[in-house]
This record gives sequence, C-alpha cells and structure tokens, in this order.
Amino acid sequence: MSFKSIALVAATVAATASTASADSYFQFGERLDSSSVLELGIVRAEAAGTVEIYDFSKGEIGALLGTEMVNAGANADVRVNLGTRATNDVIALLKVDGQTVAQRDFDIDS
Repeated sequence: MSFKSIALVAATVAATASTASADSYFQFGERLDSSSVLELGIVRAEAAGTVEIYDFSKGEIGALLGTEMVNAGANADVRVNLGTRATNDVIALLKVDGQTVAQRDFDIDS
C-alpha cells in the first residue's frame, strides 16, 4: 500500500470517527405550552433512540407520561403524545440503547 493510500484511509477513518461522536440534545428552551401533545422541536440523537417524558413536578423523576421514537441525527418537530394535558413540570430523557444521552427539564405554562 502506498503512502497516499495509507493517508487516505487514515483521513477517512478520522472523518468517520468525528461523525459518529455527534452530540445528542434538545434544541428548545425550558418552557412548553400545557397540552396533551408536547412539542419539543428539534431533537438530535447520536443514534436511533427514544424520547421519554416523565413527571418532574417535585424536582425528581416521577411517572412516565409518554414516549416517542427518534432516528439518528436531527429530528424536526418531535411531538410526544401524553394522552392527557400536562399541568406539571416535566423532564425529557433521550435514550439510546437504554442509556440516557441527553435530558432537559421543562416548565409547563398553564
């Protein structure tokens, strides 16, 4: 293998490694409208996973209220159906392979 081939392979591996280590996050701020469907906006996931919404009214994770699947990369207009109107603060956990990779707590506007 020539030096150019080795350099090309090394550059490809480095580019792939930086792409695979992309961050996971919730784009929206800290306030959501009181609704039975929470609109989280863009959610970026490092791999396919799940957004889980939990009651957070006492400052600790409570009952699971709803879930939504997300794909790897940026997911636009992520909405989680809770079934009933959210009236208390909530926390969203983004999980990939069962591990929490991002979280954001939200104040619910009444």
